Formats: sequence, structure tokens, C-alpha cells
Amino acid sequence: MESLETELERARALSVEEIADRIETIGFECTHCGACCRSEENCGGEDDQTPHTATVFPDEIRQIQSREEYDWRDVARPMPYGIVDEAGETFEWALQTDSCGDCTFYEENGGEGGCSIHGDRPLICQTYPFSLDSVSPDTADGLGTTEPMGGVVEREGIVRAHECEGLGRDISRADAEALAKTLKKRAVRELTEAIDVRDNYEPADSDGVVVHDSEGTKRPDGTPL
Repeated sequence: MESLETELERARALSVEEIADRIETIGFECTHCGACCRSEENCGGEDDQTPHTATVFPDEIRQIQSREEYDWRDVARPMPYGIVDEAGETFEWALQTDSCGDCTFYEENGGEGGCSIHGDRPLICQTYPFSLDSVSPDTADGLGTTEPMGGVVEREGIVRAHECEGLGRDISRADAEALAKTLKKRAVRELTEAIDVRDNYEPADSDGVVVHDSEGTKRPDGTPL
């Protein structure tokens, strides 16, 4: 298995032009349906509804905080994987959700979905419904990130397209290149974060929930442990 450092080198060498070619082949135009921001279940439905889950990095959390002087918990919550009965250790953060499991920053206006922090939304949201395979198209594993919604429905080389009604629509070359550039940035950032999480990891000796991120070990409110 290749090291994260090797994958990072490959990510940095990716061709934006080639990624854009793949995006153009698949096609995409946002329809503002809001599906990528909402829970997979209707609010008030089954008790085991799956909340919206999108990775957000520590500096992205602080950027969002600066908009409205949000508290850390207003923006993010511990990634739920590894947490049972409000205890356990997990890695990284997810965007906060409301009582229905939708992203707390999702809003609807005139039947269309929108993002109240659109200019500061995390990289994972900026690039949805696309993601990149683990740099090499022959590698089965992805970059280890959590997608906000939907499984993979189409692939073109290393570009993966996830469930979205906007797929298959025409996209301009300029938009494809801009999206490709952000996808590459996201791939590099995810690997950099993963390396920092690994290097800063220390087993926690604490009750309750502990989050290991690229800056160290933290409590659910974002303060260092």
C-alpha cells in the first residue's frame, strides 16, 4: 500500500486540464435541488435517519465562524463514526446539522435550495458531486473522505461522479476547469490533513467524545484536550 506522502506527490502532479476533460465528458449543472445538503430521510420519518455528513477542516470552521461570530459547535460536530452513546474517539469534523439532519446552513427560497455560507462553504461542498479516486485510476480505494450525499454513479478516469440530478448537463470549459482546479486543491488538502492527523495522533485518556484532527486532540467544542 502506498504511503500518504506518495499519494500527495501524485495529487500535486495532477493535470487540471485532464480533470476538466473528464468533468466535461460527464457533464454537470447545479439545479439547486438541495439534495446534497439534506438528510437522506424525510424529517419526522424513521428514527434511524441518516444525517447529512460533510467533512470540514479546522481552518474552514474558523472561516465560517468569522462570518457571524458563530461558536465552534454552531459550525461543526464530531464526525459520528466511532462514537457510541456520546463517547468514543473520532477523526475530523462534519458540518453541523439541524433537528432534521439537514446541514444547518441549508436554506430554501422559492422552492430552490441554497447555502447561507456559500462563499465560505468547505471544499467538499464546492466540488460536489465530484471527487477524485486515489490519484491512480488503478487504485480501488479513494482518498478516504466522507461524501455529503450519494454513492458513485459514474466514473471517468480518476474522476468520480456521485448521485446528483445535475449530472449529464452541459458544462462550459471555463466552469469545468474551475471545478477541476478546486478538485485538485481538495485532493491535496485531504491528503495533507490526513498526514497531519496521523502525525499529531495521540491516544486520548478522557471520558466522552474526543476528536483527532490535523491540529491535535480536541473536545467537541473545538478546544484542545
